[in-house]
Amino acid sequence: MSTILKWAGNKTAVMPHLKKYLPAGPRLVEPFAGSCAVMMETDYPSYLVADINPDLINMYQQIKDDVLGFIHLIERLYAELNTESGYYKCRQYFNTGALSPMDKAAYFLYLNRHCYRGLCRYNRAGHFNVPYGNYKEPYLPISEIRAFAEKAQRATFICAGYEDTLAQLLPGDVVYCDPPYDGTFAGYHTAGFSEDDQYRLASILDRRSSEGHSVVASNSDTLLIGSLYRNFTLHKITAARSMGVAAGKSKSAAEVIAVSKSFFWTGVDYADAVDFSVFHVGLA
Repeated sequence: MSTILKWAGNKTAVMPHLKKYLPAGPRLVEPFAGSCAVMMETDYPSYLVADINPDLINMYQQIKDDVLGFIHLIERLYAELNTESGYYKCRQYFNTGALSPMDKAAYFLYLNRHCYRGLCRYNRAGHFNVPYGNYKEPYLPISEIRAFAEKAQRATFICAGYEDTLAQLLPGDVVYCDPPYDGTFAGYHTAGFSEDDQYRLASILDRRSSEGHSVVASNSDTLLIGSLYRNFTLHKITAARSMGVAAGKSKSAAEVIAVSKSFFWTGVDYADAVDFSVFHVGLA
């Protein structure tokens, strides 16, 4: 299942690797929502999905609450504004207009699907500033929207930073973190994601792991990340990268999946563990 959004770092392609390390649990907590590929490709009883970008979380919430109304609006935008001038008109309305939450959500998806390479980027004033993408037929993801709306009934969406989100963990929660990668584009929101954030996030995840939570995180395969996650088991993979790659250079990059050592599990795939009583988790 592809995702609603084009998104740098979309996890759809690496899910076969990632799912090996996501254990069963009553709830998956994701502090970095992104495209929600992980939510869509897993089957946890419930989800806590967070992101610091209010436009992203608003769109997900509106689709959850009124998928038919959202589809009606996005179809109208595609029909009426499918030109370069229409794109910039939509971008101006999105940035400065007095839009309802539903209108704002539909505009966000329209911009994502019509802008250059699906980038999500804001200037210091908080305005979406990605130029027009000049696509002949931008894809309208109706089936993906409907599938998301169904899955979203299990999810709680919150606009919050990673620290506030990780402060809401409950016993048994599984944590998956997919922050902006070390050394790559981090301008998904005006706040950005600095090297200090990498240190802070890793420290919190290490503490949460020591408290007994099962923690999994993705990041670049760099010396910094190797050092920050030295208390985790690091699994290296090669992933396709479509954004931030110069012409003529390789479109793949080395990544790591960091898995906490605090817990062990029996090897039962979470997708098969419908009866969670048969899935044994204990301290290593």
